[in-house]
Amino acid sequence: MQPSVSTEEFVRLVNQHRFILFKLSNLYCQPGPDREDLFQEIIVQLWKAYPNFRGESKFSTWLYRVALNTAISGLRKEKKRFATLGPENLPAQEPDIQYEQEQDEQLLQLYVAINQLTAIERALVMLYLDDKSYQEMEEILGINENSLRVKMNRIKEKLRKLTKEADHGIR
Repeated sequence: MQPSVSTEEFVRLVNQHRFILFKLSNLYCQPGPDREDLFQEIIVQLWKAYPNFRGESKFSTWLYRVALNTAISGLRKEKKRFATLGPENLPAQEPDIQYEQEQDEQLLQLYVAINQLTAIERALVMLYLDDKSYQEMEEILGINENSLRVKMNRIKEKLRKLTKEADHGIR
């Protein structure tokens, strides 16, 4: 390892951005050993890649790229899909947050619809919901900005259809 790489700095930065890693692990795996394995694999890949981090982008952008590549390449390598979260496995709502029943149903429908998307589509939705700019998404995913805009419009339409279908099925 290069002498300029600081273990303490790496740990500090990863801890500072750990919510991204939890979110990604939750997005691609159900609770249990698969999720823990994915989380650990992402940490290992981040550590291996850290000496090459040049600071040309934000650390969070670099972290997203490595973490998403790890999660998605794991899906391809194993020729199996990590089981995604179903609505029954969603985390409990914070007790101080009160949602109307209709809002709960809409949120549940959205989660169910997102889980029907491909791995790349889910990654794009997550970045979009995290308020990443298309330029940041391009850096993270390696897909040009115009293609991302087209993909995002198609995903939005797909989600509209999926949630509309779910809405008709519920009522």
